[in-house]
Amino acid sequence: MATFGKTNFNTTVYAASRPTYPPALYDFIFDFHKGSPDAKFDRAVDLGCGTGQATIELTHFKHVTGLDPSENMIHAAREMLANSDSQPGPIVDFVQGSAETLDFLPDDSTDMVIAAQAGHWFDWTRMWPELARVMRKGATAAFWIYSEFRLPQYPALTPLIVAYDQGTDPHKSVGPYWQQPGRSILINHLVGIPDGNSVVPDAFEPFERVYFTGEFLVFSGAEAHALRWLVGEYYPELPGARPVVLRRVMSWDDLLGYLKTWSALHTFKEHHPSDSAHPDGPLEVRFWKALRAGVERGGEGVPDEVVVEWPVAMVLARKAT
Repeated sequence: MATFGKTNFNTTVYAASRPTYPPALYDFIFDFHKGSPDAKFDRAVDLGCGTGQATIELTHFKHVTGLDPSENMIHAAREMLANSDSQPGPIVDFVQGSAETLDFLPDDSTDMVIAAQAGHWFDWTRMWPELARVMRKGATAAFWIYSEFRLPQYPALTPLIVAYDQGTDPHKSVGPYWQQPGRSILINHLVGIPDGNSVVPDAFEPFERVYFTGEFLVFSGAEAHALRWLVGEYYPELPGARPVVLRRVMSWDDLLGYLKTWSALHTFKEHHPSDSAHPDGPLEVRFWKALRAGVERGGEGVPDEVVVEWPVAMVLARKAT
């Protein structure tokens, strides 16, 4: 992803402001991996590792490598690892390079390959053959993304979020500034990633698509912090939806910090440097204020914190031979 490789992209703010994946998500992947009688826990690789958030969670494995094309991200990941107070675990290293070219890995050498919030950027016509080469029998590939955030306490604000994220007005929306086709693949929950067997016949079994997009929480009135119930799915057109797993209670300042990490916003600012002088604040602040105003219109004031949820889509594959 080109924006993350630019020298003026703030990886520290990025790492601090992005949501972290819950243990339940990793347990789901590890359980899938254990479902193979050939499963081993020697080597794992995290593709498009960014600042290493997911890399360091692969604690079941003896040797873990994070790979990213951005020198900035690799530097941040190595710095994070050096400053970590974690207990002794796997040997972890970080390598700069392309996910589609895994020359540092021998054939049949890898037990798990993951990509967190990165797979929508890959060239899958090259990716699947390379995975088929490096993965040993019974190895797992798990690639997941989180899509457009939602505020389950305030479902009426969803159209405002969609307009800001996917709109076409180049002065009011970041929509025109997302790098394509990657963003469209993410918004469509990785449906655009081809089945690995369509690229390398009979290499993967099973090949699954999993959606943590259902049973979102809705809160009610003055009891918003105590009363909640399950009412449906964010994307009912996606099959077999599982309950949402990526959820965070954020202050409004934290939410603004998250909005500032969007790569499309970074590109918008390059195209519109004068936007920072807008009397109502820069674009992301105007959107943030609009969200707060929408909450206030509900008549109960703006709480100090807000629940944020992200639907998650995942592609799972196991090496067949």
